[in-house]
Amino acid sequence: MERLKSNFTERVRSVVRSIPKGETLSYGQVAAVAESPGAARAVGSIMKNNHDKSVPCHRVIQANGSLGGYNRGGEEEKRKLLQKEGAI
Repeated sequence: MERLKSNFTERVRSVVRSIPKGETLSYGQVAAVAESPGAARAVGSIMKNNHDKSVPCHRVIQANGSLGGYNRGGEEEKRKLLQKEGAI
């Protein structure tokens, strides 16, 4: 089971790394691209615990367009980064 979890985590990180500057995906979209539709909450958990700076987790937002959390400075920092990149 741990191997499956690890593989999913790596797929999620890979998807998020591929989100271009100036664009966002929802947690659900990331889950779908990572071949696990319906795993949006798991994506959120992975992003919440992400400390790898090569994974731009600020580019993952909620399906309703709200920003959601950000483990490196909170929602306001996430907003600043997305504004700087032209995503919002």
